[in-house]
Amino acid sequence: MNDKTLSPVEGIKSRSRHLRGTILESLTDEITGAMREDDTQLIKFHGLYQQDDRDLRAERRQQRLEPAWQFMIRARVPAGRCTAAQWLAMDAIAREHANGTLRLTTRQAFQFHGIVKRDLKASIAAINAALLDTLAACGDVNRNVMGTTLANPAAIRPAIDAVCGSLSDHLTPRTRAYREIWLDEEPVVNTAEDLDPIYGETYLPRKFKIGVAVPPDNDIDVFSQDLGYIAIVEDGRLAGFNVTVGGGLGMSHGEFSTFPRAGDAIGFCTPEQALEVAVAVITAQRDHGDRSNRKHARLKYTIETLGLAAFKAEVEARLGWQLSPARPWQFTHNGDRRGWQEEPEGVSHFTVFLASGRVQDRPGRTALAGLRAIAEADVCEFHLTPNQNVVLANIPREARAKVESLLALHGLAETSISPVRSLALACVGLPTCGLAMAESERYLEDFVSQIEVLQARHGLVETPVTLRITGCPNGCARPYLAEIALVGKAPGRYSVYLGAAFDGSRLNAPWAESLSEPEILDALEPLFATYARERLCAEPFGDFVVRTGVVPAITSGPAFADTARALAAARATRPIGDGPAAVILEET
Repeated sequence: MNDKTLSPVEGIKSRSRHLRGTILESLTDEITGAMREDDTQLIKFHGLYQQDDRDLRAERRQQRLEPAWQFMIRARVPAGRCTAAQWLAMDAIAREHANGTLRLTTRQAFQFHGIVKRDLKASIAAINAALLDTLAACGDVNRNVMGTTLANPAAIRPAIDAVCGSLSDHLTPRTRAYREIWLDEEPVVNTAEDLDPIYGETYLPRKFKIGVAVPPDNDIDVFSQDLGYIAIVEDGRLAGFNVTVGGGLGMSHGEFSTFPRAGDAIGFCTPEQALEVAVAVITAQRDHGDRSNRKHARLKYTIETLGLAAFKAEVEARLGWQLSPARPWQFTHNGDRRGWQEEPEGVSHFTVFLASGRVQDRPGRTALAGLRAIAEADVCEFHLTPNQNVVLANIPREARAKVESLLALHGLAETSISPVRSLALACVGLPTCGLAMAESERYLEDFVSQIEVLQARHGLVETPVTLRITGCPNGCARPYLAEIALVGKAPGRYSVYLGAAFDGSRLNAPWAESLSEPEILDALEPLFATYARERLCAEPFGDFVVRTGVVPAITSGPAFADTARALAAARATRPIGDGPAAVILEET
């Protein structure tokens, strides 16, 4: 740890008695629907965020009422593996305590929105009764461990699930505060007893994310993870993992010391060594991460400060042995496979597309009721994907007709979704996220429809393009690894980023600032036209705009920041009212 002045959150953690704080007192305070100020930080470790309905802010202010306080609860689901019984339990919580919808996150977890304070304990108790939990779903700890959906070959899936499970279990904080507060277990006599051997007194400087990818699929965007494991399969068995470190996608508009960063491979380990490597990387970040500035506290900045070679040496010193050289790998697929997939063993799988991961009932498409009916039939598993869909997995041959019937009955059987729509992601954004500057989830479907029109005009309807929209620059829907990304700057205006690698191995580049929807579409139109005429055989859109010089190839976080700085400087020199509100990178 450095000797700079610690951030206020570090003080809150230090005083919290291992994440207890005054959460119990906040919960019993009936005067307000909110938690005490310090507790709003601590409840994140317990899997909660305090929010309010921003659509109602002005009206409630006029009525001299406090904001419409509510809470988001996130349930961890390692590698997204969920049983039918667990799905039914989550469905019941959504209807009984939340806003009547489920949301599947880009980290393969469940989110519940609109829960009021008096229903928090009942909701969390129900999640735990389903053998899931919310501890460490948020906060300055390792969060939900991601894993490739339906890894191939099928023979290695148990080994992959075992690694994800062991990482999740071992890296869960040891404090008993969670069970005391939410499950009414007896408090420990001395809170020093639950001092965490990995996280210590004040946990990590910032959040930490782990994912396990199995080539040729990079559905988890492994290079976005603080710590990534790329499976190496030899002779049909799991030989081990290439280890990547330093991925992370959050940044702040106009603060060029912040930037997204893609992870770097530092070596290879066996499956038996994966957990030991994780502990070494996490404790190195614990001890060397920046605790003075939370915007500079992720592992990516620690590595930029120390240097990759020095960080690797630190990890190996903690291990007491050296990582082997990384082995060759190749990613050729991103996103989820659409529709039905067959396995030689006679089982099949079906991917249910869910726009932005929102599971709800709409006219003609009753996803919540339909998936409930399938879960009640108890004929398959439910695998939450990194792309906010759900795979009905391992359906026996004799049960497939029943599943097909239920899918058709509830309007969920469609398999002709366009590639760009099936790959599109969005964060929640407005009205509940306090950081959102513009719409995202509520805007995604309309914007994708506009992109589909552009693609059709140029014969590109069946060409996959990764498109992601976020309401702010924090990176929750992995925008900086998309070929086209819109990041909210103000209501109705977005910064646009282009040129990530389709396989998720290269960041995109800042391209335009503060565009409205018509400006975005007008700017993309000639790019699509040129792409349709001049692309090389099967060349992805992201590679095309880099090859043709529309944007530079971004090879590091600082290079991303330099490009953003140049774009901002060009915009600053344009007189107010002189031409479009936006400045595009190629004009600089």
